[in-house]
Amino acid sequence: MPSQKYEESSPEQRPRGLGALLVRRARLVLVAAAIVLVAAAALGIGAFGKLQSGGQNDPNSESVQAQNLINAKYGGENNLVFLVHASTGTVDSGPAATAGAALTRELAGERGIAGVQSYWPGKTATLKSGQNALVLVRTAYTSQNNDSDKANKAIVDKFVTSGSGYTIKAGGDAGFTRDASHQLARSLGQAELIAVPILLVLLIFVFGSAVAALLPLMVGGIAIIGTFAELSLLSGVTDVSVYAINLTTGLGLGLGIDYALLIVSRYRERLAAGDSVPDAVVHSVRTAGRTIVFSAATVAIALASLLVFPQYFLRSFAYAGVGVVAIAAIGATVVLPALLAVLGHRVNAGKLPWTKAGYGVQAPIWGRIAAAVMRRPGRAALPVVALLIVLAIPLAGLHFGSPDDRVLRTDVAARQVGDTLRADFGGTGNSEISVVTTSPMDAAATASYAGTLSKLPHVARVETSNGIFSAGRNVGPNPGGARLSGPDGTLLNVTAALDPAGSAAQDLVATIRSTPAPGDVSTLVGGTTATLVDNNHTIANRLLIAIPLIALTTFVLLFLFTGSIIQPLRSLILSVLSLSATLGVVVWVFQSGHFTSLLGFAPMPINTAMTVLLFCVAFGLSMDYEVFLTSRIKELHDAGASTTEAVTEGLARTGRIVTAAATLLAVTFFSFMVGSVSFLQLFGLGAGLAVLIDATLVRVILVPAILGVLGERAWYAPRSLHRVRSRFALSES
Repeated sequence: MPSQKYEESSPEQRPRGLGALLVRRARLVLVAAAIVLVAAAALGIGAFGKLQSGGQNDPNSESVQAQNLINAKYGGENNLVFLVHASTGTVDSGPAATAGAALTRELAGERGIAGVQSYWPGKTATLKSGQNALVLVRTAYTSQNNDSDKANKAIVDKFVTSGSGYTIKAGGDAGFTRDASHQLARSLGQAELIAVPILLVLLIFVFGSAVAALLPLMVGGIAIIGTFAELSLLSGVTDVSVYAINLTTGLGLGLGIDYALLIVSRYRERLAAGDSVPDAVVHSVRTAGRTIVFSAATVAIALASLLVFPQYFLRSFAYAGVGVVAIAAIGATVVLPALLAVLGHRVNAGKLPWTKAGYGVQAPIWGRIAAAVMRRPGRAALPVVALLIVLAIPLAGLHFGSPDDRVLRTDVAARQVGDTLRADFGGTGNSEISVVTTSPMDAAATASYAGTLSKLPHVARVETSNGIFSAGRNVGPNPGGARLSGPDGTLLNVTAALDPAGSAAQDLVATIRSTPAPGDVSTLVGGTTATLVDNNHTIANRLLIAIPLIALTTFVLLFLFTGSIIQPLRSLILSVLSLSATLGVVVWVFQSGHFTSLLGFAPMPINTAMTVLLFCVAFGLSMDYEVFLTSRIKELHDAGASTTEAVTEGLARTGRIVTAAATLLAVTFFSFMVGSVSFLQLFGLGAGLAVLIDATLVRVILVPAILGVLGERAWYAPRSLHRVRSRFALSES
């Protein structure tokens, strides 16, 4: 057996360390890993029923406080819209009228319904447009958690129907949540069906062996299953977003491939050099294994920065990201070496006839590219820098927004309802700005305040308990106004003819907040636009903490790894450049609307939370490839090679690994683009593009160019830091 040599040798002769232990106890490690994996799978299955769909708002913001007060004191707001369409006849007579009246009656008596405002039977003019009429519903389940989502979904499923001459579709927040959850699950399934077969084919091509190609998928599977179990446990003690599943599957598969590629390549390289199986395993764990641990630490730190945000939507990505990185690293440095010790030379089984004896040996073409770049660094680097700057230009026009039904495709019911509301009803049911007072106002004060608000630019009307106000005057009674006034305060609904995510609507929120209520009455302003304003403010403030934290920790880790203060600075500058180019392309596509017909999305402001997530993931993966390349360069430089020789030889040894890993990871992310939810497509395009830019233009061109200019100065550090580094140094060997 591969480990027999180690078992029979004396304790003094046995190599020590994790690699040697894994060789001696390979089968025991694999059995233990299998037991843990089965338990994790059983636990992880339960995660899907526990994760929640909300969490994108700051719980301490004014808009959320306003919404909580409205839910508690005023029965919430309309969060479900039923659109009744008459395909024959009209909504006043015929099948559609009959169906609409029946829907209204049944909803009024339905458990879980807090209020219904319908076109029938009162024929409220604002709830009709052409062949369409509305039924606005306030469900009792106004919070976004798993239980309320299930309850609202049951209501929607019960009443959405079609018949001869009419259709009933659901929209609003509850309808959007239902359809978005379904579309996300469907999109992820499609992505996996596309990505996994492609990855398997590419892995066979990259590794040149069927057995070796399966190992990265094994590590990815371990990472995904283990993280699902982690999320299941966490969801029992804190809120966890269902969207964490997206990051778990994509990053788990991608990092599993990255880390396994590094270990297996180094292992096969040592076998090709004549090492025994145990020696090859020990060497791989001692060198590539340490690189993986350090790389995982840098990625985890970038993702852990999401914990500074109060929105559990973003914190959930930290839970999932840190977990999947750690478990992928454990799978690659513990389980995989044990399996390699058992497989031995059979790792090359199913070898393709045209492949070389050992994958991972030096690839001269990458060395020649590095040598050519370092001979003329300026000529090689300037066009690349210019290209990245040009790609980053659209960032100047970046606008942030919150996701709504427009992230869905036009054939989805919630999107169709939303489009009809915006086109024919002025946004009725989903574009109001809510103003709630924290103390009561009498009728005169309410009328005065409502009149003032109704005269603000772009305000179409203000609904109060005293009537509906427009242009400073009361234009008529409000049929549903009774619920807008209570002993503890007053609720006013302000409707503006503006895009809720537009700058004019955000300016209006600021104006309303600065408009004082009569007397000493204080107000809270909520609604879609107010929530967007507050979230942007919160994220901007927390980024002032997160970005310096990421930069500082990355700088320290890279310094400890390289012993240089120049290398971390170079790495951070190149990461900013590549990330700016990536985000510029994302803005050009998803905000400016290029390739809309191909990808099937609606141009709209960029989702703030997904932008933060994309930044952290892309930065972490950038550091991943930084460590892969720098570890070999540093190893060669420490062995006595000049900077030029170390870079040339290091890129020759790792260039193929980095580009292969990036290509495989990009396939995983790009597969998200086949989905039908635009922010998932945005993340897929951005993450995939960031990986490819970093692994090709940055690692292959810009890194050699900069190191070629710096020469030995690239390894500079003040003498005062040498003692620190010598004590806490991190290295591959």
